[in-house]
Amino acid sequence: MDHDAILSRLCGLGAPSGFEGPASRAAAELLRPLADEVTVDRMGSVLALRRCGREGAKRLLLDAHLDEIGFVVTGHEEGYLKFAPLGGVDPRMLPDRELTVLTDPPLAGVVACLPPHVQTREDMDKSIPIRELCLDVGLSQEEAERRVPVGTPAVFRGGCFPLGQELICGKSLDDRACFAALLGALELLKDRRLDVDLYVLGSVCEEVDSTGAVTAAYGVVPDLCAAVDVTHGKTPDGPADKAFAIGGGPAIGVGPNMTRWMTNRMLAKAKERQIPYQLEVMSGHTGTNGWEMQISREGVATSVLSLPLKYMHSPIEVLSLADMEQVAALLVAFTEGLGKEAARR
Repeated sequence: MDHDAILSRLCGLGAPSGFEGPASRAAAELLRPLADEVTVDRMGSVLALRRCGREGAKRLLLDAHLDEIGFVVTGHEEGYLKFAPLGGVDPRMLPDRELTVLTDPPLAGVVACLPPHVQTREDMDKSIPIRELCLDVGLSQEEAERRVPVGTPAVFRGGCFPLGQELICGKSLDDRACFAALLGALELLKDRRLDVDLYVLGSVCEEVDSTGAVTAAYGVVPDLCAAVDVTHGKTPDGPADKAFAIGGGPAIGVGPNMTRWMTNRMLAKAKERQIPYQLEVMSGHTGTNGWEMQISREGVATSVLSLPLKYMHSPIEVLSLADMEQVAALLVAFTEGLGKEAARR
C-alpha cells in the first residue's frame, strides 16, 4: 500500500470535528476495494465490514478517527474573523499561523499578530487568549460577512511532506495516519481467512467528545474493539516518562481501559512476529475512543494501540512511516485467529 499517497490525500483535506464530510467520503472510497460492505452512518462515521463467513462469529471493531482539530468562525470585526477552537488548540502557536477557511472555494487566512517592534516585554512573554485573536482573510467587513458566515470551519493550512528519509510531517496525522494503518491492515488481510467479522471504523468528533465512536459501537455491538490513535513522541524538551521513541514501533496500552487478555495477546503477537513495540502504561483515561467504546452497551473487551507522534495538535506533526507499517502488521497478527481465543473468554 502506498502510505505516502494515502496520507497526502487524507491530510490534504480540511475536515475538523463536526465537519468531516470530505474525509469521510475519501475514507469510504479507500475502504470499498478492501471490504464486503461500506456505509456512512448518520453521524458521518465510515464503517467497513469484512465478513468471515462463520455463523455467530465474534465481532472485532478497529477504530481510528477522521476528524482533526480546527476552528469555527464566531463573528466579524472590521473585516477580520473572530473564531473559536474545535478540539484542543494551543493558543501560543496561533499568532502569524496560516489557516484555510473552508468556504467554497476555500479562502486563505492568517492569524493577526503584533510585530515585536510594538510589543512590550510583558506582551512577548504571555499567551494571547483565542477569543482575542483575529483571522485576516483580506476582505472588507461587508465581503467577510457575505463570504464567510458565522459557523464556517477552518483548519491549519497544508497537508504533509517528507521530513528527512524516514519521517513525514504535516497536519491531521492525528489520526489519519492511524486510519491509513487500518487500511494497510485490511489490505494485508485481504486474502487471509478470518474467524471474526472485522469492522473498520473511521469515526468522527473524537477531538471534541468521541460521539462518532460511541454511536458506531452501539450500532455494531462488537465483542472486541481496538482503538488505534497517536501517542506522544519523544523530543528533547518533552517528559521522558510520557513519550515514546519515533521509530521504536507501536505503543501497546496497559491499564484499566484495556482488557488484560487483549493486552497480553497484543504483546504476545508482537513478540511472535518480531514486531518492535513499546509499552504505554495508561493509569486512567487513555484520551482515545477506547475509553467510550469499552462501556458500550454491556461492555466491550478493549485494546488500545498507539502510534508515536511528535508535536501533537499542531500543523507540523511528525511520525515514522515504519512505525505506521508496524501498527498495521501488529493489527494483522492480533486479528488472525482472534475468534478462537475470544471464544474461551
